[in-house]
Amino acid sequence: MYGLCCWSPRGVPLGGSVEILFLGLYLWWVSGNGPPRSTSNTRRSAFRCLTLSRAQWAWGLFVALLFAATIHTAIVFVFRLVPFPAEAFRRGYDISIVPSVPLRWVAIVISAASAAICEETGFRGYMQQPIEQRFGIVAGVLISSFFFTVLHLNKSWALLGMVPIVLGVGVLLGVIAWGSGSLIPGMIGHFVMDVGLFAYWWTGLIGNFTAKPISETGPDRSFLVTCVALVIIVPTLMLAIDRLRKVSTIRAAAI
Repeated sequence: MYGLCCWSPRGVPLGGSVEILFLGLYLWWVSGNGPPRSTSNTRRSAFRCLTLSRAQWAWGLFVALLFAATIHTAIVFVFRLVPFPAEAFRRGYDISIVPSVPLRWVAIVISAASAAICEETGFRGYMQQPIEQRFGIVAGVLISSFFFTVLHLNKSWALLGMVPIVLGVGVLLGVIAWGSGSLIPGMIGHFVMDVGLFAYWWTGLIGNFTAKPISETGPDRSFLVTCVALVIIVPTLMLAIDRLRKVSTIRAAAI
């Protein structure tokens, strides 16, 4: 978690303000602005496209929300098969030192934004895009997803059942970046996913997962609903990414 530990006398998260400023400058630079000019075009290319058409925005937002829903549903599915290890998931994510609920939300939102912006730029932009150009989309997505997964293996919540989900996150975000020709839909989806992860699974700010594994309850109604949701959401996400790819290709041809 991108920690926010510096607070001003007025209660404004000073660390959060600094982080927002940093993210703004970071986006400005990695998208091809600023010195050195010799790397400007390389940075711009690696960051992919900054401007989207209305159709790209519409389909991109739809894809982003479907992506986040897919990942959270997959996590629920995993923890209906095995017990939810709340202690492991909460280790290192204690926000009780933050003095109020609104400021806890500020910490969560800024942490999620930091992870989404930096990881999408690094993995789906600067790593995947050059590999795509040289070796193709499959190599680009698989290699960036592998290193994305490895980066997260040191987390306390990186249990065996979570590894396929983290790898799936990397693959889906890689395909979204390729399909949209932009990092923006992936950043939004990553952000929405992480807000849910921070607020629910990692801190319990908005509640706790209390469902027991089906080894104790049997395949009850909630488990069947989760299974049906996955069967519906995943193909819908794939179709939406395909549609996003088509509208992005049409826009690229028109430019």
